[in-house]
Amino acid sequence: MSTKITPVRTGLDLVENLWPRDLRGSRVGLVIHPASVNHRLEHAVRTFTASKKFKLTTLFGPQHGILGQTQDNMVEWEGFCDPATGLPVYSLYGKARKPRPEMLAGIDALVIDLQDVGSRYYTFIWTMDLCMQACHEAGKSIVVLDRPNPIGGHMTEGPVLKPDYASFVGLKPLPVRHGMTIAEIGRYLHNAFHPSLNFRVIPMEGWNRTMWFDQTRLPWVMPSPNMPTLEGHAFSQHADSRYGTRLSRHVPLRGHKHLRRQRDDEAF
Repeated sequence: MSTKITPVRTGLDLVENLWPRDLRGSRVGLVIHPASVNHRLEHAVRTFTASKKFKLTTLFGPQHGILGQTQDNMVEWEGFCDPATGLPVYSLYGKARKPRPEMLAGIDALVIDLQDVGSRYYTFIWTMDLCMQACHEAGKSIVVLDRPNPIGGHMTEGPVLKPDYASFVGLKPLPVRHGMTIAEIGRYLHNAFHPSLNFRVIPMEGWNRTMWFDQTRLPWVMPSPNMPTLEGHAFSQHADSRYGTRLSRHVPLRGHKHLRRQRDDEAF
């Protein structure tokens, strides 16, 4: 007897139906990169420009740009006008890492739709943290569209970052392999560091913590030009259970005590 598999749907897939009622009609900024696509490979910009529940006014891009156009890790980029939509694009990996007040002036809510990779030192989650700080200070709302952790949510590994060593590849205490989705990290940051921020999540459907990305049946788009494809097996259920050297960039995880991942209701 075959078991029916529920397809995974991301926050982007569900945003039209689950958008918060009190934010309807809001002016929205969107933090995106090439992997900000739904299960039909339609980009978030298309979803947001077509919706009547909010008005897309501004685009923001993290490291590597909204199009993945800056491949080298340390190449900064600056904003421009998006030729397809005519909207301003602000860089969060240039002269500014944290959105400046003038960047947020034309929005009521900042939506984050970034595919994380499950590793503390990838900067997308820290761009989210800085966006949360800026929106907290400016009185803006944050909405995070949840996405799978491509290496699952059932294991954590590596040392927890010590505050004295905080940098843009690790701003808050997390283990190297954190075992959380981007929205779960957002909840942690919200509760621990930005408690009065108006923070919302559009959740996923069909994902469970033991899934590797190839089990989600979602299309894989590399969030960074340097990330492996599924064929490289770094995000496959057949990958090395100790995280794979391609993803960990040879961080010596094996010598560290395995860290227990708390249940959602314990951690958040």
